Amino acid sequence: MSAQPVNPNLPPDHVTVFIDGVELAAPKNSMIIQAADKAGIPIPRFCYHDKLAVAANCRMCLVEAEMGGRMSPKPLPACATPVADGMKVFTRSEKALKSQRNVMEFLLINHPLDCPICDQGGECELQDLSLGYGRSVSRFNERKRTVPDEDIGPLVATEMTRCIQCTRCVRFTGEIAGTYELGGMYRGENLQIGTFDGKPLTTELSGNVVDVCPVGALTNKVFQFRARPWELIARESLGYHDAMGSNLFLHLRRGEVLRTVPRDNEAVNECWLSDRDRYSHQGLYAADRALKPLQKVDGEWREVSWAEGLAAAAEILDAHRGDALGVLAHPSTSSEEGVLLARLAGELGSGNLDHRIHTRDFSDAPVAEPFALPLADIEKADLVVVFGSNIRHELPLLHQRLRKAQTKNGAKIHAINPVDFDFAFSLAGKQIVPPSKLAGALSDPALLEAAKAANHAVLLVGAIAENHPQAAALRQAARDFAAATGASLCRIPQGANALGLARNGVLPSTRDVASMFAEPRAAYVLYGIEPGVDFADTAAALKALNAAKVVAFSQFACASTRAVADVILPIGALPEIDATLANLDGVDQVAQAGGKLPGEAREGWRVLRALGGQLGLPAFEFADLEGVRALTAAAPAKLAASATPAVAGEGLELAVVPAIYRSDAVVRRAAALQAHPLNAGARVLLNAADAQAAGIESGKTAKLHAADGTATLPVTVSDRVPAGVAWIESGYGATAPLGAGRVKVVAA
Repeated sequence: MSAQPVNPNLPPDHVTVFIDGVELAAPKNSMIIQAADKAGIPIPRFCYHDKLAVAANCRMCLVEAEMGGRMSPKPLPACATPVADGMKVFTRSEKALKSQRNVMEFLLINHPLDCPICDQGGECELQDLSLGYGRSVSRFNERKRTVPDEDIGPLVATEMTRCIQCTRCVRFTGEIAGTYELGGMYRGENLQIGTFDGKPLTTELSGNVVDVCPVGALTNKVFQFRARPWELIARESLGYHDAMGSNLFLHLRRGEVLRTVPRDNEAVNECWLSDRDRYSHQGLYAADRALKPLQKVDGEWREVSWAEGLAAAAEILDAHRGDALGVLAHPSTSSEEGVLLARLAGELGSGNLDHRIHTRDFSDAPVAEPFALPLADIEKADLVVVFGSNIRHELPLLHQRLRKAQTKNGAKIHAINPVDFDFAFSLAGKQIVPPSKLAGALSDPALLEAAKAANHAVLLVGAIAENHPQAAALRQAARDFAAATGASLCRIPQGANALGLARNGVLPSTRDVASMFAEPRAAYVLYGIEPGVDFADTAAALKALNAAKVVAFSQFACASTRAVADVILPIGALPEIDATLANLDGVDQVAQAGGKLPGEAREGWRVLRALGGQLGLPAFEFADLEGVRALTAAAPAKLAASATPAVAGEGLELAVVPAIYRSDAVVRRAAALQAHPLNAGARVLLNAADAQAAGIESGKTAKLHAADGTATLPVTVSDRVPAGVAWIESGYGATAPLGAGRVKVVAA
């Protein structure tokens, strides 16, 4: 055979391959199935997945191949056979088709063939391929085997008798999630997939095993038996519980969101979805959903018409114009709603406007910034420093990209945190220090030298640092580190649309959120906020709100909103409205309205337009959403700043970390997520030495006394917490009184 390439005009790293007579150029060492997929030539498969390592254990992709005039003596698996220059591949030859049909017959031997009652029916790869490659009559007469099911948690349902041992789920939990929770047990015909220890899946990405499973062995437990795929309508939407902005589809039936599935976008979430984004739709239908306008009359709540509710809200705002009014928005509020909130505040003469409700230190006038390099490029870094973040819980899919950077590109990952968090990648170095020493740890000489020597270093700054009482010093330390080493500085925006709201002027020119509570206003607008748990300083927030007139635009009429508000106007959540969110790359992404608005709830922009009209404001004369999008609201020329708060109190330093499934009102109401093992509940974790000094044992209850409040919490003693630190998770009502700073811990 000639050593000359078939096509000398190809790049040197490509070869010519012929698949079913079609001439293709394919990268060297790529597999036949990859070349065929690129050309749109179908090859059946079950175990192959383009994001997972090749297993070649289902053999459904068997093809014939010819090299140098010689036909392969046996059919070859297309997923595990690399292309070669001049190779001829036959996917539909008599031998290939016979082999594929024989494999299908073997796969169906033990399958229960229960398609009519299977949740995967209608979107099942096995069902689809059996139509083309299966026999109408089975030749198998022996007894089918059965496999006992495991309860692997509240999110994924199992029917393991349907399993064809493709091992996609095993490879996902090992390669992508990094938890290695699923594996093959026993041998031969007794092989079964399970968790070894019989415990629920703990990965924050567990729902993806439903997507990769080609049969009905692993299905969505929340969606189970709710609907058939052909009954569902898909709407393009976005994840709104973190700044990633994961692309997804909402699947609806008669206006109800029944499930959420990923929408491919290689620049953002690839083909994956975090459990938080996948299952949070449950929270949309909580019992305390705001369905009608509510007004407090003589201390009692009563349902009113929209005309009455808007009139009551307008009366409050009209009577408290100018500096007497404060406007506060949740950082997941859409850009369209943000523009109108900024215009409302401006027309009413108030410069007291903010969305940075989790921030504690405003002395450097912080605002969200886009990542210094695209999200997808972070996995190409050779050194990453995770600074003040439980990245696995804060941004699950960014954590997954860091794992990919390490496993595929050999990236060295360092962590500087107040708690030794559990990551799914190994750390090249870590510094676990009290919160007050985080800035000093970032200037470690060895770390600086390693970052300088790296070709592509990245510094990720997370919620612990951004929401620290002395966050300005930490942000400055991060900027100094990036300047000294050339590292790309990536500050994680604290909210799903923090970037979009900052761009659209939802920022103060007079008072930030901390100043609004330190010097209480006479009236407030709360937009999408659950006041009992969403503010950084709950005690100060509730004190100010309880003494003021409050108009609440809210998805939920929760107890804490009812306690402080005078009027509650029900608005739609993101899955129910057309909206724009800016992700951490600074890219504006659009979500379509999916779910039906419950009761008399309305899109937020419509309510704001109606309120502006009620107040007679000139900036609200538009007819539709396109009219809103044509509006712009620039950020103030000079952003208001306030003094660095003092860390009051005595005792242990508080390490306040956002709880993964307590990030916002919708997630907090998703029952399946609240039952997940990662949702550990309100508690305090102490170092053994600190617990012993306080005379407290693990499992007992302690009182934590802070400057602004007291909390009673169960205690867990852990060596993941350094001496002198008490670790709590925010998002729980029980931990909300503590704020930040220091606490004195005593036995209850």
